[in-house]
Amino acid sequence: MNTVNLIGRLTKDPEIRTFKGKDGDVQQATFTLAVDRNAEEADFIRCIAYGKTAETIEDYTHKGVRVGITGHMRSGSYEHKDGYTVYTLDVIVDRFDFADGKEDKPEEQQQRGRSRARR
Repeated sequence: MNTVNLIGRLTKDPEIRTFKGKDGDVQQATFTLAVDRNAEEADFIRCIAYGKTAETIEDYTHKGVRVGITGHMRSGSYEHKDGYTVYTLDVIVDRFDFADGKEDKPEEQQQRGRSRARR
């Protein structure tokens, strides 16, 4: 079984990309979660969301927001420019929830929506 549950804070605003899918444009949100390991250490985990989940993450999250995610791990690799293989491990987000219950003020949400519409 490949299931991951994490609670952490975004280390920076999500990076949003749009690419062509078989059914049209697809949104992708990439972000890193800082997940506390103990009182003094944290793990930094790269997460990727697609589609409507990515759009919601873009609209309502930003650096410092605490979220809980459920997803699955995906491994991969690529050839580094110096000729060695780099192995990657990402969490693909299936769903997420706000963990603090604290949301942006309505005017901040509106501003995010406006900046998203300009892209």
